[in-house]
Amino acid sequence: MIERELLVSNKLGLHARATAKLVQALSGYACNVTLTAKGREVNAKSIMGVMLLAAGPGTAVLLRTDGVDEEAAADDVAALFERRFDEDS
Repeated sequence: MIERELLVSNKLGLHARATAKLVQALSGYACNVTLTAKGREVNAKSIMGVMLLAAGPGTAVLLRTDGVDEEAAADDVAALFERRFDEDS
């Protein structure tokens, strides 16, 4: 299992478009992926689950991946957060 702390740094937080991008990025991975924020843990492959976090800008989230391709999934999600979900370009 891999855990990484990530910071929501895009302008609008984990809104619908950013969440859809996250879920799409994870769709090809077999591992289990969760995000935890504000005391709530959700399936990161579920748009509704991620939206329920209501994670705005500046929110710290804990990413957990567990499975055969956990490292690649964690790297892809971390890169997406670092690129601010490609919203600044």
